[in-house]
Amino acid sequence: MQTLGRRLLQSHASLRRTTLGLRFAHSQDPSSSDPTRTASFGFRNVPEEAKEGMVREVFDSVAAKYDLMNDASSMGVHRLWKDEFVASLQPGRRGPQKCIDVAGGTGDIALRILDFAREKYACRETTVDVVDINGQMLKEGFKRFKKTMYHNTPQISFTEGNAQGLSKEQFPNNTYDLYTIAFGIRNCTSIPAVLEEAYRVLKPGGTFACLEFSRVDNPLLSTLYDQYSFSVIPLLGTILAGDRQSYQYLVESIRRFPAQAEFSRMIRDAGFKTGKDVDGAAWVNLWGGIACIHTGVKV
Repeated sequence: MQTLGRRLLQSHASLRRTTLGLRFAHSQDPSSSDPTRTASFGFRNVPEEAKEGMVREVFDSVAAKYDLMNDASSMGVHRLWKDEFVASLQPGRRGPQKCIDVAGGTGDIALRILDFAREKYACRETTVDVVDINGQMLKEGFKRFKKTMYHNTPQISFTEGNAQGLSKEQFPNNTYDLYTIAFGIRNCTSIPAVLEEAYRVLKPGGTFACLEFSRVDNPLLSTLYDQYSFSVIPLLGTILAGDRQSYQYLVESIRRFPAQAEFSRMIRDAGFKTGKDVDGAAWVNLWGGIACIHTGVKV
């Protein structure tokens, strides 16, 4: 396996070329230069072209404390959600799988996939390509994997890349059996573009799986959850990470993410087949909808 530093350097150069190309195309397209084109950044609307850099700054700031803050803000429950997410996908059940985990910089989903395949099905050939737009997050994941048996094996790789425009050279069409994205898609500027890329890189019959915060279906729980989110989480960000503003954004971004049925329709619009728009079919609510698992199959 190539070293992380070399892979990140190559990917960063590729990403810069891609970004420059997108900026050039943007300047040539009258419709895309429309100053009214905006994207949500928390509760604010910002110019589309500004959001990516703003999100990058957030995750540069929180990368080193990301796992600690997840544990503190969710009281460790995020680990149970991630366990349930991976277990629901049963990696390794049908033999070795080629997986891509996007916005997966810290490597916690990738590690769960590899451990599940090995422990449950004695599969040591399943692989995961971890992709994240943020180099600092990838460094955290690489450090995590240096402590595992998967380090310096073909089972794991780390690449800097944009979920909305993955390199076709590095990530060709019809390559992967499983595409995962956990608590990351809401931070992307264009969710439809991410879904289109997921469809492109998956093999026919491959599975798209997303774990994301969603809408709580119980009014009382929703009220309590809002009070906790907007008062406790930014305070923890101040105490543990010295960064209230980034965690305020992360809380607000959850509220701007589409509700379950709307996101399910977006997944189908990208070409995936899903179940009916009810809990337990197109999606599975966790803890009353605080988090939610969405899946779709490429047809």
